Amino acid sequence: MRPSPHHARRARGLLGALLTSLVSLAALLTTAPVAQADTTICDTFGSTTVQGRYVVQNNRWGTSATQCITATDSGFRIIQADGSVPTNGAPKSYPSIFNGCHYTNCSPGTNLPAQLSTISSAPSSISFNYVNNAVYDAAYDIWLDPTPRTDGVNRTEIMIWFNRVGSVQPIGSPVGNANVGGRDWQVWSGSNGSNDVISFVAPSAVGSWNFDVMDFARQAVSRGLAQNNWYLTSVQAGFEPWQNGAGLAVTSFSSTVNKGSGGPSTPGGSTACKVAYATNAWQGGFTADVTITNTGSTPVSGWKLAFTLPSGQTITNAWNANLSGSSGAVTASNVSHNGELAAGGQATFGLQGTSSGAFTKPSAFSLNGTACTTA
Repeated sequence: MRPSPHHARRARGLLGALLTSLVSLAALLTTAPVAQADTTICDTFGSTTVQGRYVVQNNRWGTSATQCITATDSGFRIIQADGSVPTNGAPKSYPSIFNGCHYTNCSPGTNLPAQLSTISSAPSSISFNYVNNAVYDAAYDIWLDPTPRTDGVNRTEIMIWFNRVGSVQPIGSPVGNANVGGRDWQVWSGSNGSNDVISFVAPSAVGSWNFDVMDFARQAVSRGLAQNNWYLTSVQAGFEPWQNGAGLAVTSFSSTVNKGSGGPSTPGGSTACKVAYATNAWQGGFTADVTITNTGSTPVSGWKLAFTLPSGQTITNAWNANLSGSSGAVTASNVSHNGELAAGGQATFGLQGTSSGAFTKPSAFSLNGTACTTA
């Protein structure tokens, strides 16, 4: 029996609807992102790639006990962390995620190593998950070296301790306090026998943060632990466990290194410079008139002058400059009306502060990451 026109139209309509659904399904399968399966790593130095741009590594080196991590699409978590080591020594491991190069293992598409003088900014973000039944720190490792090496331990290690649980402490000893990236930190300095280590310890746990890695690199330069022609080789974030550690996780991580002609300060620029630090000191206090001279041949648009106040000195007031930090490591930056330094040009700002003991001047200054001579 032949179908009626009504049935034929209905059949064609159903067929058309079916074809449309199949086309839509095919498009969805073509464009929908494919979820990445979690990867478990128990090998001592095992690693994998996440997000197509970062490396997650187990990095167990201080114990023979089992440690396993699971790499997720956004970070990693520790799922097994057997054994313990004494808290007055090195940790068990440093399971971490990184951008850059670590013992010849370089993350896909990285532009590290990069010379500090070529980096305009290096934004990074992190979110941690903490546990209480462990002894550990949660920290960034930022590596600097005089050469663009990718094959081993580097010259200067910057650590940023977001949290610590238990009686553990950074390498070396406390050397003061600093405000970096808008946060206050206790600063430790020392050596692990093969490289210098400078650590910035948060006074209380920080669960997540967005910041510029170059703010900490500039601190290393201003303290004489690096130079503007050195290289940033990797940016790493993870945990150093001494006891247990299962459940600790990096739930998200990002790291980008932006290059440009602006030099290691943003906006700024590196340049030859001279600093005059004229003071008037009395028992318990001082004032200082600071003059920056651009002795180079190119102008600077936006400046940051980094220096370290001698022990016992604290700045209580400043004019013609914005200050980051009031004791220890200090960075003075331009205000709206004095940010342009022409070749041969000058900018002047003032400080007032308290002091104890014999008064001395800062011994070194750096402008936008470049060491200056003193007048």
